[in-house]
Amino acid sequence: MSSVTRAAPEAPNRNLIAGRVGRAEFIVVIAALMALNAFAIDIVLPAYPELAQAFSVTDETDVAMILVTYILGFSVGQLAFGPIADRYGRRAPLFVGMVLYALAAIGVLMTADFTAVLLLRALQGVGAAATRVIALAVVRDTMKGREMASLMSLVMMVFMVVPIFAPMAGEGLLIVSGWPGIFWAMALSAIALLAWCAVRLPETLKPEYRRDLSARTIVNGFGAILRIRLVAGYCAATAFFFSALFAFLTVAQPLYVGVYGLDRTFTIAFGAVAALMAVTSMVNSRLVHKLGARRLSHGALIAFTALSGVLTLLSFGGNPPFWLFMTLMALLFPLLGLIGANLNAIAMEPLGEVAGSASAILGFLQSAVAGLIGAFIGSLFDDQVVVLAAGFTIVSGLSVLSIWWAEEGKLFRAPNAGEA
Repeated sequence: MSSVTRAAPEAPNRNLIAGRVGRAEFIVVIAALMALNAFAIDIVLPAYPELAQAFSVTDETDVAMILVTYILGFSVGQLAFGPIADRYGRRAPLFVGMVLYALAAIGVLMTADFTAVLLLRALQGVGAAATRVIALAVVRDTMKGREMASLMSLVMMVFMVVPIFAPMAGEGLLIVSGWPGIFWAMALSAIALLAWCAVRLPETLKPEYRRDLSARTIVNGFGAILRIRLVAGYCAATAFFFSALFAFLTVAQPLYVGVYGLDRTFTIAFGAVAALMAVTSMVNSRLVHKLGARRLSHGALIAFTALSGVLTLLSFGGNPPFWLFMTLMALLFPLLGLIGANLNAIAMEPLGEVAGSASAILGFLQSAVAGLIGAFIGSLFDDQVVVLAAGFTIVSGLSVLSIWWAEEGKLFRAPNAGEA
C-alpha cells in the first residue's frame, strides 16, 4: 500500500493544541484564516464604480476582473501550498502566504495602472490560498471523524458571517475613507491575524509525517489521493455542490437589484441567506455527533436537489414573486450548513499524512472547477430565475451521483470506525 494511503496516526494530535489554544479560540483562528479569502472577495463588491473611476476603466463591468484574477490566483496557489505545507510544516508557509496577501493589498494602493492591480489581486489570491489549505490541514492534524465534522461546522458558522458584514463594511469604508480604506482593511486584517497565529497557533505537523518536496513525490501524492475512490468521489461532489454557491454569488447583485429592484438593500437580503447558513452550521456541529456526517450531508443534499427542482418548475414561464423566491431561498440555503463541512470532513478523513496536499486538491476543485461552472451558469443568466434554479438542480444532482459512486451505491450507510 502506498504511504499516501496509510492510516493517519491512531490518536489526533490534540496535545499540540491542548494547554496552549482552547477549543473556542482554535475555532475562531481557523475560521478567521478561511474568512480572509471571503473577506477579500465580498468587501470589494460595493467599490466597483469607484474603482472604475480611479483606474480609468471605461467599462465598469471590466472591474469584475478584480474578482476573476483573485480567484485564479487563489485556485492555482492552493496546488502549490499543499505539498509545501506537507514538507515544511504548517506555520512557515502560512506566514509567507499572509505576508503576500497583505503586501499585495498595499501594492494596489501604490499603483495607477489597472493591469498592475489585476496582477496584484492574483498575487493576493495566491497568498490567501495558504490560509485555506493550511487551515484545513491543521484541522485534519488535530481532529478525526465526527469531531472533525463538528468543528468544521462551527468554523463554517463563523465563516458564513463574513458575507453578511463584508459588503456592509465595504460601503462604510467607502463613505469614511474611499476605496483605499478597503485595501488597507484587508492588509491590516492579515497582519493582525498573522501576529495572532505567530503567538498562539503551534506547529501541528509532526516531523515524522513530513514528506519530500520533489516533483515525483508531489505527482505521486496527488495521484494517490485521486485514486482513492471515496476521496475522488467526495472531491467531485464538493466541487459540483459549491458550484451552486458560486453561481449564486455571480448573479446575486443583478438578481436582487435588476430583477427584484432591491437596490442598496440587496446586501440585507444577501446577508439574510448567509445568516441562515450560519445557523444550520451551528446546528450541524451538534447533530453530527448523533447522526454522523454521511446521514446529514446525504439527506440535506437530496433535499437541496428536490427543492431546486421545485424552484425550477415554479420559474418556468416567468420569475416567481419575490416572497416566493425568498421562501425557497430560506429553505435551500440553510441546507448548505449541513452539507459543505460534512463533505469536506469525509473527503479529508483518509488523508492524515497528506492533509496539506489533500486540502489543496479540495480547495482547487472548489474554487477552480466550482468557480468555472458557477461562472458559466452566471453567464447564462438573463434576468430569469429559471436559469439559476436549473443550475442548482443540475449541479446538486451531479453531486448526489458522485457520492453514490464514491459510496458504491450505499447512501446513508452507518458510520465506519474512522468516522465513529
